[in-house]
Amino acid sequence: MRILMVASECFPLIKTGGLADVVGALPLALGKEGADVTVFLPGFPAVLKGLSGKKTIKEITSLAGGPAKLISGKTDRGLSVIALDSPHLFSFDGNPYQTKTGEDRPDNAIKFAAFSKLAADLATGKLGPKAFNILHAHDWQAGLAPVYLNLAEANVKSVLTIHNLAFQGLFPYSILPKIGIADRHYTNDGLEYWDQVSFLKGGIIYSDHTTTVSPSYALEIQSDAGGMGFGGLLKSRQQSLSGILNGIDLEVWNPETDPAIAASFSATSPNGKAKNKTALQKKMGLRVSGSTPLFCVISRLTTQKGLDILGDLTDHIVLSGGQLALLGSGDSAIENKFRDAAKKHPTEVAVQIGYDEPLAHLIQAGSDAIFIPSRFEPCGLTQLCAMRYGTVPIAGRVGGLNDTIIDASPAALAKSAATGLLFYDITAHNLSATIDRAFSLYKTPKTWSEIRQNCLSHPVGWRRSAKAYLDLYADLLEI
Repeated sequence: MRILMVASECFPLIKTGGLADVVGALPLALGKEGADVTVFLPGFPAVLKGLSGKKTIKEITSLAGGPAKLISGKTDRGLSVIALDSPHLFSFDGNPYQTKTGEDRPDNAIKFAAFSKLAADLATGKLGPKAFNILHAHDWQAGLAPVYLNLAEANVKSVLTIHNLAFQGLFPYSILPKIGIADRHYTNDGLEYWDQVSFLKGGIIYSDHTTTVSPSYALEIQSDAGGMGFGGLLKSRQQSLSGILNGIDLEVWNPETDPAIAASFSATSPNGKAKNKTALQKKMGLRVSGSTPLFCVISRLTTQKGLDILGDLTDHIVLSGGQLALLGSGDSAIENKFRDAAKKHPTEVAVQIGYDEPLAHLIQAGSDAIFIPSRFEPCGLTQLCAMRYGTVPIAGRVGGLNDTIIDASPAALAKSAATGLLFYDITAHNLSATIDRAFSLYKTPKTWSEIRQNCLSHPVGWRRSAKAYLDLYADLLEI
């Protein structure tokens, strides 16, 4: 089975969020199950620089106003990649989608439409040495690939995965003639969405099957409340909509071998976690204490993530006897809440604005618990990484958080099954009460140790989900 995975990001080549982690790990997991997977990426400088064994497989005279070529290569993990080297579209550093001032890049529609068109041509064998059985597109940046496949009446099945419905790829109607799509597709049953063109809607309408990244999120987005304007559309297509949980790369996130942490540990030998806690406290300027519960945040600092609420509860955490280490960036108002808390409690609250991959690993390894109080969460990878490192997630009972975390209810504690703490509705009162519950559990070392041990032993890899994707592909191909 030959699969073309189409996305705008892939770890470790280029990453702004969880999409990159999925695209970097899922193809490798599918390969272990016998699939032949190639990832198609825009040729951003970091992508081209990170590939080894590069070879030009196709020269393209003109693409959206300039020349281009397709370059094959491999990542350091052996993942097969084809990159679209088109300097006039992708030759810039920084965020792939936004300028330094946070505005959408003005050529997003043109460059990702061109990328999607070539993905469709590549899948059919028109541009490369082989055709593919499945084109698997990810998010709005690749949303037009199933559209172009459909327009070409190609004998290739397509899957679209929605990682976050909040990002819909919306552009003015005037873009259609520039991307080679006729007016007849600008309808309620096509790409039209409230007098705009939606690349994501195009992918949903024209793909053979749509997935999202957890079963709970697949249900939530069929509602008016969770559908973000797409609820009715997705409910009407529920027979071709499913949720398959994300996993994490167990080699990248492995506390037994992780070079970014201070001491190795595992489910069978967890003692090294305490050394990581000391190392983290020292690195971030916190008071060193093995008995003080150390909470953390590794996240975009946005209202979606519920961090506006948590920002108002830092005094409560400190006065209750806890510490907080935060790594992230986002809304300036939320950043400032945490900066102010760090100034007020310099030995108990530490804040680093930005993102630092090695530090993220040390924070996961050294913390006792992690806050993920999301208002909605398609799947979430942070809680999976946290459990892999024995860090107890405190999370909103939504989407993939609900599907991957077992709340420390009396029933779960009685069966020694709990892996975290869940709460809902996402309010300051409910989060505060859940923080109190975490302190209470932490003060019972045997119980907290059991929850931590359950986290360390919880399966968070890709194997089961990779098999679910292969079953889906096989159903589409009727094999």
